[in-house]
Amino acid sequence: MSTRHRILVMAHAHPDFSLGGGELAAYNLFKAYREHEAVEEAWFLGRADRGRGATGAISLRRPNEYLWEQAVHDWHMMKAVHQDSLTTWFADLIRALRPTVVHTHHYAHMGLEYLRVIKQIDPRIRIVLTLHEYMAICRNDGQMIKTGSFQLCSRESFDECHQCFPDKSAEDFWLRKHYFQSYFKFVDQFVSPSEFLRQRYIAWGLKPEQITVIENGQSDAAPIPPRPLLEGERRNRFGFFGQINPFKGLDVALQALHELPKADRKQIVLEVHGANLDRQPPDYQDRIRSLSEALLKQNVVRWVGPYQPHELRTRMAGIDWVIVPSIWWENSPMVIQEAFVCGRPVISSDIGGMREKILNGIDGIHVPAGNPVSWGQALRTAASSPDIWARYAGGIQRPASHDICASVHIQSVL
Repeated sequence: MSTRHRILVMAHAHPDFSLGGGELAAYNLFKAYREHEAVEEAWFLGRADRGRGATGAISLRRPNEYLWEQAVHDWHMMKAVHQDSLTTWFADLIRALRPTVVHTHHYAHMGLEYLRVIKQIDPRIRIVLTLHEYMAICRNDGQMIKTGSFQLCSRESFDECHQCFPDKSAEDFWLRKHYFQSYFKFVDQFVSPSEFLRQRYIAWGLKPEQITVIENGQSDAAPIPPRPLLEGERRNRFGFFGQINPFKGLDVALQALHELPKADRKQIVLEVHGANLDRQPPDYQDRIRSLSEALLKQNVVRWVGPYQPHELRTRMAGIDWVIVPSIWWENSPMVIQEAFVCGRPVISSDIGGMREKILNGIDGIHVPAGNPVSWGQALRTAASSPDIWARYAGGIQRPASHDICASVHIQSVL
């Protein structure tokens, strides 16, 4: 009998339809598993919305890749819409593939119930769950940030959760926690991309030995050469990359530019490589547009727009610094590791996984989260100090490649 692994990787979306950090991390790990000598075969199952609703259907996307048209109807308890597909099509897929390991990266859009189904089919299948955020702890999309006030939550509190969601009692949130924990008992090992998130889940109830820290793998491409400078030019070009929403802090960075004296502001260029502003609440859209208007006219802000993953290196080649001004407890923002692969130092908020991933004064700068004045000072310092960029760029340690990441998973948790 073969001792090599047969691994099914699952994610809450397929990158063909969604380009979030969690699904990209899962898909890249799947591809690395396929090439690993310790793996006999690997497959990828991504949830997808193909415009037909939650039919429950599972279809072949391409060899070894499947789509599952599933959804969640009860976000409070994370219950799947199409229950019948769990014990029919999904169960049939598990029986047909005969995985020795299911490495899943989420339960959003799929529900928690599939964890039980896997063990019912074959208790010997090892389930590994990578936790990419705090959804089990926090009903507010796993942000651990209060609705309305955007105040950060440092711990769970059933009474405070009720204040965020008045239609649910404190008792409802107690039940929710124990419901999640009852399904997490089917998981053999948890993975966290940051120690910060690991500690949050230990405080929530997971045993320390149950959760291992493994950072998401990245491309092994060579660093990008520094941006060529014109005579007298400094490294004053900053880049914001990723989703534009109220949690990502772009408004903080824009306000920071307004806080600077005009002479300092005009020495800075902020490129916005972002997407989905049009999907945000109207008041947030208005705030971003209002803050951007004058800065665009001054050529301080340049709205570059969304990008595909293969375009990222070209985009980063034209900037000097990457900024991550998020106001929530980011776990392990993919853009930080991507910036380091490209050889670009990072300026980030000083909370959560951001504080952990960036070494202040070595490969980047920590800035008090949500503080426009401090952000303005940090941007001005980075843009005006002639030697700081070279020192921080030289301090970057390359992230582990996808192949190394797969090997660490195989050796540590599979």
